[in-house]
Amino acid sequence: MRILSMTALLAAGVLLGEHSIAVAGARTDCAAFGGSPEAGNICYVHSSAPSYTMDLRFPTNYADEQAVLDYVTQNRDGFTNVAQMPAVRAMPYEMDVTTQSFTSGPPTGGTQSVVLKLFQDIGGAHPTTWYKAFNYDVAHKKPVTFDTLFAPEAKPLNAIFPIVQRDLERQTGLTGVIATSDALDPSHYQNFAITDDAVIFFFSQGELLPSDAGATSSSVPRSALPPLLL
Repeated sequence: MRILSMTALLAAGVLLGEHSIAVAGARTDCAAFGGSPEAGNICYVHSSAPSYTMDLRFPTNYADEQAVLDYVTQNRDGFTNVAQMPAVRAMPYEMDVTTQSFTSGPPTGGTQSVVLKLFQDIGGAHPTTWYKAFNYDVAHKKPVTFDTLFAPEAKPLNAIFPIVQRDLERQTGLTGVIATSDALDPSHYQNFAITDDAVIFFFSQGELLPSDAGATSSSVPRSALPPLLL
């Protein structure tokens, strides 16, 4: 067992204190959500009724945890409201949320990324799958968005799209299906995760590609991108 010296503990006291408070708060939030902790700092929530089943997983150690909780809460409440309406069709409805976490740089000065993958079947012709990503600059204690990731004059999509296009064509076998108007539209690149080597973009079902291609993702090497403002 590795034992830290008192000097090291004192030097890291503020950071450890903040982390302990955050972890304790996240556990409380998980319990308030009706969830139970799983390995890897994951909160698992299961709920079912005659009209629906719902399984949610989300992280409990993200720096901006409230943003994740707010999004999960919004979608949970919207789903259950629809599922509990009278005369719902094709019961039971289903909602599943899974999560992935990514980091870049040192724990105290890099970034954290959380990507939620949401699946929902509410009796329509086809279920839907979409992504929601959250990114946080730990050093500067602020969220990171696509608009703040690059310098305003960088025109990052000129570098990103050709790589994404080739990768999605390789994955799906679909060629020439991405509309020019979508290819360089920043609204389609809002869901991403940052690692030391790449920025991974996540595309919801029907975003960039036809709906039957499903939800997709594409990793773009950081070496191919303009400098990140981190």
